[in-house]
Amino acid sequence: MEKEIRNEDLKIELRTLTKDDYLGIKASMIEAYSEWEGASVWGETQIAKLVELFPEGQICILVNGRVAGCALSIIVDYDKFGDSHNYLQITGNYTFSTHDPDGDVLYGIEFFVHPDFRGMRIGRRMYDARKEICERHNLRAIIAGGRIPVYKEYAATLSPKQFLEKVKGKEIHDPTLSFQLANDFHVLKILKGYLSGDTQSLEYASLLEWNNIYYAEEQVHLNTNKSVIRLGLVQWQMRPFPSLDSLYEQIEFFVDVVSDYQSDFILFPELFNAPLMTAYNHLGGAEAMREIAKNTITLRDKFIEYAISYNINIITGSMPYMEDGMLQNVGFLCRRDGSHEMYRKIHLTPSEKNAWGMVGANSLAAYDTDCGKIGILICYDVEFPELPRLLAEQGMQILFVPFMTDTQNGYTRVRSCAQARAIENECYVAIAGSVGNLPKVHNMDIQYAQSAVFTPSDFSFPSNGIKAEATANTETTLIADVDVDLLKQLHNFGAVRNLQDRRLDLYKILNNSKG
Repeated sequence: MEKEIRNEDLKIELRTLTKDDYLGIKASMIEAYSEWEGASVWGETQIAKLVELFPEGQICILVNGRVAGCALSIIVDYDKFGDSHNYLQITGNYTFSTHDPDGDVLYGIEFFVHPDFRGMRIGRRMYDARKEICERHNLRAIIAGGRIPVYKEYAATLSPKQFLEKVKGKEIHDPTLSFQLANDFHVLKILKGYLSGDTQSLEYASLLEWNNIYYAEEQVHLNTNKSVIRLGLVQWQMRPFPSLDSLYEQIEFFVDVVSDYQSDFILFPELFNAPLMTAYNHLGGAEAMREIAKNTITLRDKFIEYAISYNINIITGSMPYMEDGMLQNVGFLCRRDGSHEMYRKIHLTPSEKNAWGMVGANSLAAYDTDCGKIGILICYDVEFPELPRLLAEQGMQILFVPFMTDTQNGYTRVRSCAQARAIENECYVAIAGSVGNLPKVHNMDIQYAQSAVFTPSDFSFPSNGIKAEATANTETTLIADVDVDLLKQLHNFGAVRNLQDRRLDLYKILNNSKG
């Protein structure tokens, strides 16, 4: 979006802002709020985040190259907030995690004009631009919490409601509220405690709305992300397989069973194909693992075939994989549309390093699916809280953890950490492992598992944080439904809000991933 108006002495440019505009925005904002003692200024990282999340919604006006005004916006699912919210809630504690491209309302989170340029209709141009964005995205309304900076002068004699009526009747001029009313906004209600530290408004704000008369409510499409997602977990029995075809048969059996329940995902355990090492028992463990790694791509292709034919998203657990002469522990997300992704284990246990000579990977990513955004971490990786937190910051709603543990102690580590990750990242965590034993396979002789689906711990979820769990040490499947809409409610209205309440002014996690 770019518009330009010129005359002999004046150049006015309305455009979407960029990260490079920050110093100009900061200088203009300081002047715009000079009468508000204690007013804070947006940080450079916050502006960069907004530009990254929703570039079209961030507008600035330049007059002869100087930033004369700025309007910042996000899209929200307004039903998650309603008409009784405050500024911290609507901005996700200034993290903008509340931005939802599929939301229905354009929410104005900032609007200012430099004092030197007031009276030039700068503000009206930015409001008109916002209205165009609202119409272009087919959003039903623009909503904003408007300061009422003049109210402090009348608070001794007028209630906020009386003040509002007098501004409407033009008996009182409030530079913010009067301007918004003149731009076709109407007041839904007066909010108390909206913006902490706004002493001019005594922390009151007018909740303003502009309705998009061109809004057309869209029909629900078949490929719209679902709210309730059905998960299928395979608690796999380790047993010898005489051939690769016999392994395929067992895999397909579980895919068939779980898909019969209309599951959206099926999760296999870590190194579920280890029984193939039986044929190489005359070799050392490291050599045997490299031999079965030769089948990994063939197995991937078979999983893709099953994902399409059984209409289910498959998380293949993990398998050994050779790349550039190095042995890694990897798995595949095989979507039911035929696309696929490779994920890799990052943290390796001493046993994986010493017995098999495996190396850890350097990439981490959340994945889009037809059921929302998911994360996948292999076994030991879930014991490092930084990884799921980085995935949560990318919007992960369900974390899948294929694991393999030989003892109950090892299983307890995986289980306890997985439950913690569900609570601290406000997500579901599904773990699936193997049971039984492989007496003829080095370093893979015994297995212990109890597969489960864990939830956050709040009123909308089970009191023990366990959605479902399998019988320990028995081959079985576990089917469980999870409601991702409950996660949105938790994030905004939970008894505690672990993601929103982080002290990002004190600490943060940096993603140095190569992928």
